[in-house]
Amino acid sequence: QVQLVESGGGLVQPGGSVRLSCTASGIIFSIYTMDWYRQAPGKQRELVATITSVGNTNYAGSVKGRFTISRDNAKKTVYLQMNSLKPEDTAVYNCHVLAGLNYWGQGTQVTVSS
Repeated sequence: QVQLVESGGGLVQPGGSVRLSCTASGIIFSIYTMDWYRQAPGKQRELVATITSVGNTNYAGSVKGRFTISRDNAKKTVYLQMNSLKPEDTAVYNCHVLAGLNYWGQGTQVTVSS
């Protein structure tokens, strides 16, 4: 079955950086668009970044220029490099793939606080 496993969250100070990873199994990873979403307490889930099978990327306006999505098809892993973090980036971050059905990882908490 399809599994997405995220890692890399934690507590980081404002202005700091963190890299999230999401490793997939059960799919032909290289052919799918991968996404990162986030959900802050009391807010709706938000699409943060997308990377297509050929490496085209797209970002939410709130993170453009600060976050970078990338992928390593050999490792079946998608990354989210998050720089210049702000308190408003605090959320649970999930990776997602639409592979016939919607599949989500378990989520990883990122807390930006001094």
